[in-house]
Amino acid sequence: MSISRKKGPLYLQVKKIVKDRILHGIYPLGTNIPPEPQLEKEFQVSKMTVRNAIRELSVEGYVEKKSGVGTIVLRNTSLSKLSKGKRFTELLVEEGHRLEKKLISAAPVRLEAGTELGSLFGAACHRIERLYVLNDQPYIHIIHFLASETHDPDISDMQSLYELLEEKNIVLDNFRDRFLVDFATPETAKLLGLEAGAPVLKRLRYSYDAEGRLIEYSMGCYHTELHHYLVNYDT
Repeated sequence: MSISRKKGPLYLQVKKIVKDRILHGIYPLGTNIPPEPQLEKEFQVSKMTVRNAIRELSVEGYVEKKSGVGTIVLRNTSLSKLSKGKRFTELLVEEGHRLEKKLISAAPVRLEAGTELGSLFGAACHRIERLYVLNDQPYIHIIHFLASETHDPDISDMQSLYELLEEKNIVLDNFRDRFLVDFATPETAKLLGLEAGAPVLKRLRYSYDAEGRLIEYSMGCYHTELHHYLVNYDT
């Protein structure tokens, strides 16, 4: 994972990466995160940088450092304002699954008038394509389209798009999901290990801010033979 002083304090970048790994089950609940020397080597940072990152995670309740034991993961759910938008991934992690995200592409795109995306975002938006891997098996092929004001030159390095939005003080207030059965395109089929044209669960998500402006539109295709899509309702 690439980090750079141009992206802000190094300890905060290390903290974000480790936190995201905790939230997605890479470092499971009740286990130890890698020892400090290993993190120093991975991120090419000083001991103080790693310790500051771990201290921040400890203050937020994600980890606890115990003498002679190491740094233990105490919590793997987010207290983010946008946590409901991430609830499905949190449910997977709570069940003991491991979810990794692999970037396929990220770039600004120009949109043509009269197209669906053009009607949603105007002349341009930012396109991010990712593959989610569940327990080492391809699970979700997802493409995000973000409003131009969310553009960030380092967006490809962000593990959580929702955290990126929060850092820009963009609060998502409403989500609208639409589900349908679709047929896998050759690209999606190849990424998910399916035959071209195989049926897949497709989720279309529209994410709005408090003023009703569309901030994100995403299309996700799920390999539901690996795991059903879950919806959790809080009372």
